[in-house]
Amino acid sequence: MTQEITRTEHSAPTREFTVLLSPTRRGARLARLLATAHLGDWGIPVGPAAHVVAELAANAAVHGRVPGRDFRLRLAVHGDALLRIEVTDTRGERLPASEVPPEDAESGRGLLIVGALADRWGIDIGPAPRKTVWAELDLVR
Repeated sequence: MTQEITRTEHSAPTREFTVLLSPTRRGARLARLLATAHLGDWGIPVGPAAHVVAELAANAAVHGRVPGRDFRLRLAVHGDALLRIEVTDTRGERLPASEVPPEDAESGRGLLIVGALADRWGIDIGPAPRKTVWAELDLVR
């Protein structure tokens, strides 16, 4: 697992899906279901990616929630070699705890799961008031 704070630029995605969802448990569940459907249609293994989407969407719904403001899910496949998952919320001032030991954390376990499943993940800040938590999975091993 590698955590980054800066954004890695990639070539234009060969496939992309973006949707705005309500920052609720229902919105987080819908994010996972939509991601699973799109990844399956694209022929991409769903397992780890679905878990990453579920964790990032749940974090956006619980910790990034601002009433009346949706969160955004974006899936992008680059050259059939890389899947990038992004979840953007409107609580840019509230950064996730990225390295909290499980025994000391009341929350924060979701990002430990993301870190274990993703090849890279990180946080992009802005434009205000937004933040994007992203994860990348290498599709070719």
